[in-house]
Order: sequence, then C-alpha cells, then structure tokens
Amino acid sequence: MRDFQFPGRSPVLATGGMCATSHPIGAKAAIDVLERGGNAMDAAIAGAVVLGICEPQMTGIGGDCFVLWSEGGSDKVHALNGSGRAPAALDAAELRDAGEKTVGLRSAHAVTIPAAIDAFCHLSETVGKIGLDAILAPAIKYADEGVPVAHRVAFDWGNDAETLQGSARDAYLMGGKPPKAGDIFRAPGQAEVLRRVAKDGRDAFYTGEVAEDMIAALNAMGGKHTAEDFANVACTRTDPISGDYKDLEVVEHPPNGQGATALLMLNILSQFDIAGMDPLGAQRVHIEAEAAKLAYDARNRFLADQDYATRADYMLEMDTAKKLAALIDPAKAMDSPAALSEAVHKDTIYITVVDGDGMSVSLIYSIFHGFGSGIASDKFGLLMQNRGAGFTLEEGHPNELKGGKRPMHTIIPGMIRQGGRVVMPFGVMGGAYQPNGHARFATNLSDFGMDPQAAIDAPRAFSDNGTLNVERGYSDAVRAELSEMGHTVAIPTTAIGGAQAIKIHDSGVLEGASDPRKDGCALGY
Repeated sequence: MRDFQFPGRSPVLATGGMCATSHPIGAKAAIDVLERGGNAMDAAIAGAVVLGICEPQMTGIGGDCFVLWSEGGSDKVHALNGSGRAPAALDAAELRDAGEKTVGLRSAHAVTIPAAIDAFCHLSETVGKIGLDAILAPAIKYADEGVPVAHRVAFDWGNDAETLQGSARDAYLMGGKPPKAGDIFRAPGQAEVLRRVAKDGRDAFYTGEVAEDMIAALNAMGGKHTAEDFANVACTRTDPISGDYKDLEVVEHPPNGQGATALLMLNILSQFDIAGMDPLGAQRVHIEAEAAKLAYDARNRFLADQDYATRADYMLEMDTAKKLAALIDPAKAMDSPAALSEAVHKDTIYITVVDGDGMSVSLIYSIFHGFGSGIASDKFGLLMQNRGAGFTLEEGHPNELKGGKRPMHTIIPGMIRQGGRVVMPFGVMGGAYQPNGHARFATNLSDFGMDPQAAIDAPRAFSDNGTLNVERGYSDAVRAELSEMGHTVAIPTTAIGGAQAIKIHDSGVLEGASDPRKDGCALGY
C-alpha cells in the first residue's frame, strides 16, 4: 500500500467493468458503452476512437492498431493486426536512386495505408455486441461538440505543432498556434467521416469520397497511393507469441510488431538476479539498459513484416538470450547498437477494458510520430500516419521498404497470464521504449511484488541512441554511478512513456491502474 502522505494515486477497484486509458473522456466513453450493454471490445473501440479527438497528436483514424483479447470464461488470447501497408507502387530502390537515406518523416512516402478503421469494423462485427453506430456515437459527439484540451495534450501539441503542414495547420491549430490547456478542439470533418462509417461500414472510409480526399492530398505531395491500395486494406488475424518470466507468462503480438523484443529482453534479464537488486538502484538500471541494447539490436536485424521476418524465432530462443546476457559487463556500459531503422517517437495511445463477463481487451492505436506525417486531407481534415518511416532503405534487409509490405511497428499491446489464467491486459506507450517498458513492468510485478499502479508509477530509464535517459524519480547519486559505469546520462525533457493495466483478481474484483505521466485514469463501475 502506498504512503498516503506522498503524492500518488491508488488503484481503482470495481466489479462490473473497468477501463484504463490516457484520457478521462476516453475512459468515460468506454464505461458508458459497458453500462449500455456493450462488451469489452465495443467499449475499447469506442474509447479508442474518442481518444483520436482528445489526443489527436497521438492517434486518429488515419493510423493503425494492434489488439489482443480473451473471451469471457476463456484464457485463450486472440490477436488482430490492424497495421497498414506501403502503396503497391512504392519501392526502396526508387528512393535510394533519388539519394534518400531514410524515408522522410513528413513525406507522403512515409504514409502507409491506415488500417485501424478496417480493424475496428471487423472487430465490431465479429467480436462486439452493440454495432458500429453505437460504438462510434461518442466520438461523433465529441468531434462535433469539441473537447477541452488537457494539460499533457497541450504540452505535446506545442512540441509537435511544427510537423503540421498545409491544410493540417488549419485543422489542428487555432489562429496559427497550438491550443492551450482548456481550449476547445473540434473536428467536424472527422465527425462526418465517422457518421458515414457508422452507417455504411469500412467501405465508407476506404472507397468513395473519403478515400479520394486522402489520396488527393497524398498524390499532391508526390505519393503513389491509389484507390486500389485503399480498397484492398484488410486486417489480419494472427497467433500471439509468449514467454515466461518467473511466475508470469507475457503474451505479445508477433511481427511486424516488436513484441519479440520484449520477450528477448525478459529472457536476458532472467539470467540475472534482478530481485536481489535495489529496485531504484544503479545496478538494476545498468543491467536493464544493457539488455535493451542487445535486444533492440536483434530487433533491428530481424523484425519486419511477418512474411519477411524469417529469423524472428531466433529472438525467442533461450539460448539466444543466454549468449547475449554473457556479453553484459555488470560494471561497464557497452557501446549502443546501430541506429534504429525507424526514427524514434513517443506518441501512442493505449486502452484496456475488462467487462463483467471477463472479456479482456488490450488495444494500442497510433499515428506514429506526433501528428504523424503532418499531412491531412483537405476536405475532412484526416491526419495521416507516417508509419512508413519504420522501414529501412537498406537493400536486402528484411524490413526494406517494398510496395504492399507492412513496416516494422513499435506499438505492442500486452497480456499477462499466470498459472494459465489471463490475469492482466496491459500496455506501455512511448514508441521505441515499449519493449523495455513491458520488461520493466513485468519485473516490477514479479521481482519486487509491486501492484500494477506502483509498477507503473515507478521511475523509468531507457538507453536510447547512445543516451541513457534517467527520469527525475531517480537520485543524483544513481545518475552519478551510472556515469561512472560509462553511460552518457541525461534527464529526459519528457516523461518516458505511459502505461495502463487492469488486474483480474480470483474474486472477480478488477484493479485498474493508469500512468500519472499522462492525463488519464482508470474508471470502473
């Protein structure tokens, strides 16, 4: 139990249903859907689409999603890949010939076809109960009427506003400037698109006027996107991957997500006595940072579209983890691995919902960088992701850009089973940090006996492109000790990631936790 004389938040307890996410309005929308008879999938989709209005710099219907879920009364975890593909006519060779070294973040070539709407429509039809019109009603309302900009959202909006270009500046700035906390943001164009999707399903988004609006904006900037690219979007059911860390089984998405990175990192950490270390000490930070360097280096070599990631299973083998763990010097930092194939980002939303029948949903949804590509369609103001920046232009690499291919994705939802039982959907936001965040969350739970809220609250560190970012929650003495080990230590200007989780107790009580680094909360009834 936390010390009530210090700032903090208590876990939220309920029995009828629970949502935890990064914005209170999104959480409330999900709970409203549960109370109206929807199940956890209905509620998660409803809350997620609302978050695109509450946190447009993080996510929106021009982006992608990944989903894990278990049905009530079952401990089988299902997975859906709602990530989009590069336009069929685009190829890395063309960009290399033009002298490009990477896929430009604000280029139309970075815009993979958004697949979240297709995924949401599919899940509504196959898993949900109340229908797409009821699911999208809250987002339509908030897009029309507007939402007050929250404090963390205003902070991010100001940092990311320079990404916006062309008509996106009209849709997402107020008088040419980012909104302040408390300003009302409206998105009437999105409301109209969502009304059409609610009435006519995914074809209202991927064909006709809405698709034409997106294609025209992209083609005007040199994109090779076609009507056929949009019409062919299809989410993919897939089989989760998992690994054990002591008493926990951590369930992840397979490639093109980076879940295998989290599992490799946990396997590396299992070679050390993490539980015997100070949870807030330098030794734990050091070992975790070294494990991350090695796991992320493997990620950069092997992870890609599942059809191309032929050596991804290598990352799941315990022998791989043991060989990598042997490279770690307990007292000295190693050099950082090669640069990431995608530019680093920190922008994502995550939502988890558990309903009274025991259905659990873990859903993550993003436009990649802050405001994605910065490109919005002219008529409806649909902001488009820049997930194509997750490709590499290196010839022959598994993650090389090719038409019709999915890029390596950073966003990963998680689930935890214990004794074969689904006990916790969870997610950690923060772009490249996410596998490190999954590993940190699991070790906080298993090695240090933290409850989910404490595991989320605890300070974080992340070795990122040669710098070990150490949050202010650590002492200066810890930072000094890490510097002596050879790390280049810095205090990050922005808190590292965010997280949510819901623990399902044997009694049926639901325990929700939400990260104070964001504006959100856990709500139950």
